[in-house]
Amino acid sequence: MCGIVGGVSKTDLVPMILEGLQRLEYRGYDSAGLAILGADADLLRVRSVGRVAELTAAVVERGLQGQVGIGHTRWATHGGVAECNAHPMISHEQIAVVHNGIIENFHALRAHLEAAGYTFTSETDTEVIAHLVHHYRQTAPDLFAATRRAVGDLRGAYAIAVISSGDPETVCVARMGCPLLLGVADDGHYFASDVAALLPVTRRVLYLEDGDVAMLQRQTLRITDQAGASRQREEHWSQLSAAAVDLGPYRHFMQKEIHEQPRAVADTLEGALNSQLDLTDLWGDGAAAMFRDVDRVLFLASGTSHYATLVGRQWVESIVGIPAQAELGHEYRYRDSIPDPRQLVVTLSQSGETLDTFEALRRAKDLGHTRTLAICNVAESAIPRASALRFLTRAGPEIGVASTKAFTTQLAALYLLALSLAKAQGHLNDVQQADHLDALRQLPGSVQHALNLEPQIQGWAARFASKDHALFLGRGLHYPIALEGALKLKEISYIHAEAYPAGELKHGPLALVDRDMPVVVIAPNDRLLEKLAANMQEVHARGGELYVFADSDSHFNASEGVHVMRLPRHAGLLSPIVHAIPVQLLAYHAALVKGTDVDRPRNLAKSVTVE
Repeated sequence: MCGIVGGVSKTDLVPMILEGLQRLEYRGYDSAGLAILGADADLLRVRSVGRVAELTAAVVERGLQGQVGIGHTRWATHGGVAECNAHPMISHEQIAVVHNGIIENFHALRAHLEAAGYTFTSETDTEVIAHLVHHYRQTAPDLFAATRRAVGDLRGAYAIAVISSGDPETVCVARMGCPLLLGVADDGHYFASDVAALLPVTRRVLYLEDGDVAMLQRQTLRITDQAGASRQREEHWSQLSAAAVDLGPYRHFMQKEIHEQPRAVADTLEGALNSQLDLTDLWGDGAAAMFRDVDRVLFLASGTSHYATLVGRQWVESIVGIPAQAELGHEYRYRDSIPDPRQLVVTLSQSGETLDTFEALRRAKDLGHTRTLAICNVAESAIPRASALRFLTRAGPEIGVASTKAFTTQLAALYLLALSLAKAQGHLNDVQQADHLDALRQLPGSVQHALNLEPQIQGWAARFASKDHALFLGRGLHYPIALEGALKLKEISYIHAEAYPAGELKHGPLALVDRDMPVVVIAPNDRLLEKLAANMQEVHARGGELYVFADSDSHFNASEGVHVMRLPRHAGLLSPIVHAIPVQLLAYHAALVKGTDVDRPRNLAKSVTVE
């Protein structure tokens, strides 16, 4: 992985590919490249380690032009960060391939191809695809047939695009487990791993399904399965605006997305507030009947989304009164679990293409779970399409690798889920519903209030930037926010950070505390506050420096070694959403001081489509 773009056009395609790659930079990458069929159908390739800007300079220097081409930004999996491992991969100067995903059987395929006389110049799994297509093209009638035969040999996850000097008017693409969509325009056909890359040329898009293979020519588009049987995919008009993926007045996309949270949360809640929690309107046909009989909830997610489910689990048990558990998708998939036909399986993914989560959903369905619900930010992605019910968080595009508004809108959606389950099961009367909805109406304002603390948080961040380690503490509903704060800090500032339930401190982590170990405490004014205060005393007594995010109605006072910042009044069960804001800002400003690449932190990718 991480991003692919290209197509067939009646005009020079090079500017479109380069702009598309720039729009895919947010996904994270370490090298980039493109291949073009020139005027004489010569296959021309340029690759570079580093940013798309460096690739652009090399392409301009060579004066590349062509109407058929493919481009790629790579996040290293097989093979290190080196030009020889950058895509596109070429076979015999005739076939060029770009690829997102992982080919699990590439060792066996490589051995077979080497025995057949093919020479490998990279360490990647992608190079086997190029050689396979070349091998089958020797006997296949065209590139489309050769591509279908080649993908039939592949095991794993992939989105690929192929061009050939022997088929100068064609691009072939295929998808299995990784996102890929097609663009339709008057001047040609295009493809990309993200609709943002296609906005400069078209808004008319088709989403490929697993197993699809497509042939793109300037005036022709054909989609089949691997056997060649025709497949039809519905055309959509993308609602994504160019402004939504532009930086605007902000320094970084992460900063922009942090400040978009009041609107994103309000937009996510709008349907529930307007419909007075109408279950069909929120969750889809059949939701009321499905929710009525649910006897437990299983949440499946990864990364930041998993931390959201740790909060959601507690909301379900508190509000609905049924058991709930939250599991990492990549762990659930490979363990023995006991099916419960009345269990609701809820998956969370910002992109809707997270492979760990998608495969966990597939595993749950294989075990007989039919009550599935996806909470996602991308309507036409794989996980919602594979689920019986879906809820779209209205966060808008999230470009920064470190998730911010996707996290808080997922939390908002999980709160609505808990209320909806309680309503369906008769545990939410009219007065309680009105109280909860009123609290939700006030939530965007509380989020904005927390954002207004940014100047003070900048001061804290300046002190954090010189540290090598940090601890985050929370209790109950706020322990997952401590986890999220630690994750954000290490993701973008590269400061090592860990999070613990505060009561666990005395069982080992307290050994780490000294004056060089800052301790961040999520301290809302809830029923665990006194217990949390005792845990803070344990830190203070050992010389640790405390940074406390408290509520305005709590009674913490700053003192030597104890820094206190006050958020709005305690927001009750919704407090985790409000307390997520300051830990995001702390990580962001610490990274600014350290000078790291905030939107594209090293070694990370936005859309994780490999295991």
